[in-house]
Amino acid sequence: MRILVTGAAGFVASHLAERLARDGHDVLGLDNFSDYYAEALKRENAAAVAASGAEILEIDLASDDLSRALAGVEIVYHLAAQPGISASTPFESYLRNNFVASQRLLEAAAAAGNLALFVNVSTSSVYGRNATDPETAPLRPASYYGVTKLAAEALALSYHENRLLPATSFRLFSVYGPRERPEKLFPRLIRSIVDGKPFPLYAGAAEHSRSFTYVGDIVEGLVRATEATDACAGEVFNLGSDSEFKTLEAIRIVERLIGGSAQLDDVAARPGDQLRTAACIDKIRERLGYQPCVTLEEGLAHSVDWFRDRPLPPN
Repeated sequence: MRILVTGAAGFVASHLAERLARDGHDVLGLDNFSDYYAEALKRENAAAVAASGAEILEIDLASDDLSRALAGVEIVYHLAAQPGISASTPFESYLRNNFVASQRLLEAAAAAGNLALFVNVSTSSVYGRNATDPETAPLRPASYYGVTKLAAEALALSYHENRLLPATSFRLFSVYGPRERPEKLFPRLIRSIVDGKPFPLYAGAAEHSRSFTYVGDIVEGLVRATEATDACAGEVFNLGSDSEFKTLEAIRIVERLIGGSAQLDDVAARPGDQLRTAACIDKIRERLGYQPCVTLEEGLAHSVDWFRDRPLPPN
């Protein structure tokens, strides 16, 4: 099967592209190698994806011609996005990279025809400060990121409703693991403990609750769409873990794995941050047979092994 993966040099998409290639699919990965974080890390991810047998093209979805990339494609996994909740990132960047890019990709996919499924990869941030509900709950995003990801999800599903292409959306919950972006909780925490430096923790974040989900479980959920395109079309799925931990609990696990203590340094709260995520995965479990299997301690052990001895360039 010919499969397109956008954002393929990023965290989750690079793991997904590798898995799909290992499963025997003909995989094309796209990325624009933006400077949101160190390009060297993305180039390293892209090299790993290419080594798995996938092809990588450097393309900006918001501005470049996409017709070549969509030729012969049967499934699209759209993960490229302006990520994170950052006060320093202007709204225009979220709008361009999350909505405009998605619209252009959808239009190109519809024009190419013969698509079995367009998989839009969304986020628990669409629910707002508390992401604990099933897919039918009202959505109240509290950040530019959540707002623009919700707009992209709605647009993808509108293409399905108008019979332009079959589409689905997967809302991811608190993904972690090897290749995670360097500004995220666990890479920063691991590096700070190893280096013996203070770890900046947003005010109140220690008591935030998360459905931390290992990247391997996320990939397992996503690839199920290739085996159940008809069951996915027109549907929205929460994709995460149904185990919930306080951030401080996760910090203590990392400390134990490394054998050191974090020097926690409170900093100002981050506007738009989520207070609680607890993935309700009843629907994806019932419809697609998905079941997360990696415990937080197991997944964090993989993360520690990956990050501990790796130089992390500054953002």
